Amino acid sequence: MTIQTQSSESTTLSQVGEPQRIIGRVNWVGLKTLYLKEVRRFMKVQLQTIWGPAITTLLFLVIFTVALGRGGATVMNVPFPDFIAPGLIAMAMIQNAFANSSFSLLVGKIQGTIVDYLMPPLSNVELMVAMVGAAVTRAFFVGGAVWLVMLFWPGVHVTLKHPMVALWFGLMGATFVAFLGILTSIWAEKFDHNAAVTNFVIAPLSLLSGTFYSVDRLAPVFQAISHANPFFYIISGFRYGFLGTTDSNIWLGGSVLLAVNIVLGIGTYFLLRSGWKLKA
Repeated sequence: MTIQTQSSESTTLSQVGEPQRIIGRVNWVGLKTLYLKEVRRFMKVQLQTIWGPAITTLLFLVIFTVALGRGGATVMNVPFPDFIAPGLIAMAMIQNAFANSSFSLLVGKIQGTIVDYLMPPLSNVELMVAMVGAAVTRAFFVGGAVWLVMLFWPGVHVTLKHPMVALWFGLMGATFVAFLGILTSIWAEKFDHNAAVTNFVIAPLSLLSGTFYSVDRLAPVFQAISHANPFFYIISGFRYGFLGTTDSNIWLGGSVLLAVNIVLGIGTYFLLRSGWKLKA
């Protein structure tokens, strides 16, 4: 009887003495942990996830400046190398943000580790914010790497004239494709599905967004098609941050991207909440 009393007393003292973590309305610890996990995942292979895309983007710069940049060619009264450089930075950011956010949930479904994302005490909003945040971080790492090299590239000037504008469109663009990446990873059942979206949606829209040309030179029909491409506003607005000139309405583009991101964020939340193709 005495032993039982002592045991119950020690158990009570142990339970009282143990610090208990109370999770508030936002699980900041869990959110930070998942975000850092996603960042460390791509940082462990940074030659592939950061420096590889940066080198590929710089090769685009070399090829197009050698082929079209000689002879004083200008676009929108700007030297051609200066014109395409900001667009190349934004294009690299877009493609890598999508690659990052479209990977985790898909791999989890294929490898059977999706429970690692669904079981922790994280809300759907916290899960979404952590994954989008990691994708945006990778986008800015790649964009920053390309920009730093271009600063020392002969014949190319990438000095920021409107830093806050470039930051806004870089952030909105990376967030936009990060949401698309999460939606793709929810829908996809194998890597072929992910590759199809990358090759037939993301790559064409980014390449046909005015990165290498001004849409003002296109026929009216193709101008209308370009203006329906959200990537056009990302590239054009980001370029304005560097050059101070653009072929679109900056305020309209920024507002459109913000509205699209809000809609995508709400759609992604409800899709995660439903558990469609995530919960067996």
